[in-house]
Formats: sequence, C-alpha cells, structure tokens
Amino acid sequence: MGYTKQDVLDMAKEANVKFIRLQFTDIFGILKNVAIPVEQLEKALDGEMMFDGSSIEGFVRIEESDQFLRPDPDTFVIFPWRPRDGSVARLICDVYTPNGEPFAGCPRCTLKRVLTEASELGYTMNAGPEAEFFLFNIDESGRPTTITHDKGGYFDLSPVDLGESARRDMVMTLQEMGFEIEASHHEVAEGQHEIDFKYDEALATADKLVTFKFVVRTIAQRHGLHASFMPKPIFGINGSGMHTHQSLFVDNQNIFFDEHAPYQLSETALHYIGGILKHVPAFTAITNPTVNSYKRLVPGYEAPVYLAWSQRNRSPLIRIPARRGVGTRVEVRSPDPSCNPYLALAVMLKAGLDGIRNKIQPPAPVEKNIYRLTAEERAAMGIASLPGSLQEALSNLENSSIIQDALGEHIFERFMEAKKQEYQEYKMAVHQWEIDRYLARL
Repeated sequence: MGYTKQDVLDMAKEANVKFIRLQFTDIFGILKNVAIPVEQLEKALDGEMMFDGSSIEGFVRIEESDQFLRPDPDTFVIFPWRPRDGSVARLICDVYTPNGEPFAGCPRCTLKRVLTEASELGYTMNAGPEAEFFLFNIDESGRPTTITHDKGGYFDLSPVDLGESARRDMVMTLQEMGFEIEASHHEVAEGQHEIDFKYDEALATADKLVTFKFVVRTIAQRHGLHASFMPKPIFGINGSGMHTHQSLFVDNQNIFFDEHAPYQLSETALHYIGGILKHVPAFTAITNPTVNSYKRLVPGYEAPVYLAWSQRNRSPLIRIPARRGVGTRVEVRSPDPSCNPYLALAVMLKAGLDGIRNKIQPPAPVEKNIYRLTAEERAAMGIASLPGSLQEALSNLENSSIIQDALGEHIFERFMEAKKQEYQEYKMAVHQWEIDRYLARL
C-alpha cells in the first residue's frame, strides 16, 4: 500500500475516526494496545507515544521501563464492527528504545531483522498460514466451555455446521479490513474451523495473522461463542494446526521453482528444506510454544511429527503442494496457532537461510504413509521425530546457536525463563486425568 503519515491523517479524518488503538505483541504473541484519541494521532505517527514496557511480560525491568511505539502507516485499518459515527481504527507498531533503536524484545522488529538478513542475500520471503480454531459455547457466567456448538466434520454445511453464520461474518469483516480470503470451511473435528487468506510478504502476513486472531475472537463473541486457538483443547479429536506455506522470491521470481529439476524444485528450495529439517527440533519451541502444543503433536490425529518431506504425502513434516511456477512453495505443517507469528516466521526463515548458505541437502522424499510404519522401519529410513514435550523442545533450543541468533539474546533469555517456569508449574499441577484414574482406586 505504501501509506504516508498524511495519508493516515486524511483517512482518519474522512472516516470520522475518534480513537486509535496502537497495537503490538509481547514475546508470546499476546496482542497489546494503547488507545489514544485521534487528536494524538500525528504525535503517534511521529513515534512520540511512550508507554511503560515493564508492564509487558518479557519486555524490560522497571528501572528501564520507558518504551516508544512507532506505528507502521501501512497497517492503518478501521474496525468494521464499531459505530461509523465515531469510528475506531488501529495501527500496528514497532517498539523502540528511548535511544531511537529497535527494542531487542520487540517480536516485529525481530522478524524485520531476519528479513533484512534475507534481503541482503537477495531474497524476499512470502508466507501463507492456515490457522485453525475451535468455536465453543459459553456458560451462564460468560466463561468459555469445551462444549462445541456443532457436530460438523470436514467441509460440512449447515444445519450440521452451526458455525457457518459466525464464520461468514468473520470472512466479511476480514474482507472489509483488506484481507483477500481464499477459502473458509468446517474442519475435521466438531466445532473446528479454518479461514484461509492469500499469502503475502512475511511481515504483512504476520501482521495479518495477529489481526486475524483478534477479529475471529471478536466476531465469535458477538455470536455468543468463544473462539480458541488452543492447539489441543479436547482429548481424542484433531487439534488445531497452523500449516505455514513459504517461498523465496528474487526480483519477483519464485526461486523455489526450476522447470528442469527433479520435482521441479530448485537447489535453493531443496537446501531450504534441508535447513528446516535440521533446525526444526530447536525452533519447535517457538512454533509450538505451550505445554498443550505437544498434546497435538502425537501420531494418530493427522499431526506431522516425523522429520521428512514429500510432494503430496501429508504424513511428513514438510509437504510440497502440487502447484508449480509462481506457486511453488514449502509447507511446514508442524506450527500451531498459539505461536507468536513474528517469531515463528523469523525462526523458520533463519533455518531455511542456514540451509541455503551451507547447502544442506535434505534426505530423499518419503512417499509412504509414515503413520503406518513401525518404529523399526522409521529408524531404518532415518526418520526422526519432533520433540515430544515442551521441555525437550526447550532443551533443543538451548543447544541451537542458529535459532538463538534469530531470536536475539533478549527474547531468547526471557522466553526460556518463562517457558521453563510454565513447564515446572505443569509438572507440579494435579490434573483431572490423575483424579479420574487414582482417587477412587488408591
């Protein structure tokens, strides 16, 4: 789009905007905002809006709390669900220090830094995520339950798919906010849904994903429902993933495509795949960052747990969709929608770039259904598995200088500290499964 400061001021005036939400995420991907009256918009666009960074988890200590928000004019959009008379708009911001430097704990700045690294090699990254979510009923007190409001399955229609009305409103709202929606449908599990939007350059995609989750939750609430991006909210049914399609372009040419190569995949694409497979044990802590993430990453529910790649087979970690030419891409199937999209794209890109730099060759593609192979057969084929727990993923991250470099020291240290504490609390908690299994018997 390329909006200027004056463009934003003019659009806000024309739409009778009264309030602006300056949005950013903490290191865990939780969306934050500072609301300002429109009279402060010009000051905000000049990067003069200050906030207390010590109040944001993973940012800074209280003695160094002053932080500044620098809005990206291209992210200006008006919330369609708010009254037109006195509209509310938003701008997504980078976080800066009082010294005028990008804040090391800002996830958006972190992605921009890795994208700059790619740009210095001549590459532009495009990405397209498929973020699944559940729609749940709420109880009399307005609290979310795990009771799905429909019994629909993959691609079902109403009246079985009772979420169709809410999903339609989500799509229309997203379109009003500038999204190009490619498809929306009921997913495999009861109450599970997916809305796909067109790929874009990586930074714009991360911005859109943050916005997408915010909009889906908002519209669900207006339908008396709760939208959850929790990876595995219900035992025994499929969890929610965020398959992430990725490609690299040079001068508007998709360099993953080579018409004359095997599989029509360039050496660059193969090396990118090699880098992903090498570093995925470490970056899984970022793309699958919760204790609950590893309840999804188990065999039997179409979740990709095996470190392999294929052209069409959906059982490996990486799939290469059939389309070629400008649409040639690598689909990494392990991430889930609980991740911070800025950090997730940063670590996957960093892994792929390492593969390109060091010409890491991937193993041969696996066209068999890996889910049906025995452990011995997988071992004979050299097929390893993703980490089985958050603790294992964090251990791998601690041993990866490449992924730590993608995150930067600040985010790495605070992420590790918080996630180790999270896992410790999980280990100490008494869970319902234990009560059900042991209380009456022992």
